[in-house]
Amino acid sequence: MLSPVLRSTFRCSINASRLKASNSCALLSKRLYSSNGSSGPSSSHRGKILALLGALAVGSTIASISYQKNGPVEYVEKDSSSQSQQTSSQGPAFSPKDVSVIFVLGGPGAGKGTQCANLVRDHQFVHLSAGDLLRAEQNREGSKYGDMIRHHIKEGKIVPQEVTVALLKQAIRENYDLGKKRFLVDGFPRKMDQALTFEEQIVPSKFTLFFDCPEKVMLKRLVERGKTSGRSDDNVESIKKRFATFIETSMPVVNYFESQDKVVTVSCDHTVEQVYDQVKAAVKDKIGN
Repeated sequence: MLSPVLRSTFRCSINASRLKASNSCALLSKRLYSSNGSSGPSSSHRGKILALLGALAVGSTIASISYQKNGPVEYVEKDSSSQSQQTSSQGPAFSPKDVSVIFVLGGPGAGKGTQCANLVRDHQFVHLSAGDLLRAEQNREGSKYGDMIRHHIKEGKIVPQEVTVALLKQAIRENYDLGKKRFLVDGFPRKMDQALTFEEQIVPSKFTLFFDCPEKVMLKRLVERGKTSGRSDDNVESIKKRFATFIETSMPVVNYFESQDKVVTVSCDHTVEQVYDQVKAAVKDKIGN
């Protein structure tokens, strides 16, 4: 509602407009019907002007009636940021009370996949490998992201977060609908923006398992794996690019979560069984059996 002062001002403006229109009508009428017939407009012109005068009078009357009946319509300026604020305020898709997510990070060849398989077997986790999801999307017929994903993987670069986060969200939703509530997200997040977006849009993580492994050990494992894996990125050139990318972009993520006391470091320069003992102890300590 407008204040009485503004309402009075609006009413005065309407009345002033009506008076102005009335005066204009009178002036034009006087000119039309001047005693000097030779200087006045023709009959057809007089008809057009009379029609215009009638429209002005009717418009003024309608505006007055509308104001008296409904009052003035307030102009409300739209806040361009309100929609984005509303979107961000919607929060994550899942509650951490309902869904437990463990991020699994470490250099390529650190043994993340092997240990995730052990947790799936013994503790009913769902293993979501960001790399596997991207490769599946890359090979999916009709995928609009296929070529872009293929190029990024070949160059050892990180696929844009919008694609990876969307694939993870879909995979978690599908498994959650089947009653699954524990997830190992392997090889993700690889950059700070991925970490923040995932926790804002999907669910905050419980903690991060960081597999710390010497680079020479990882290189040896990956070269050996490349003989049978068929993966385009299991070659020495791509492997070295992946090492560099991990150090430059993923280690800041590990450091970020470590500052929140949400990282458990697993030493991987041991046997598979010894590494798994560390992993089991971390899971039990953080989220129970």
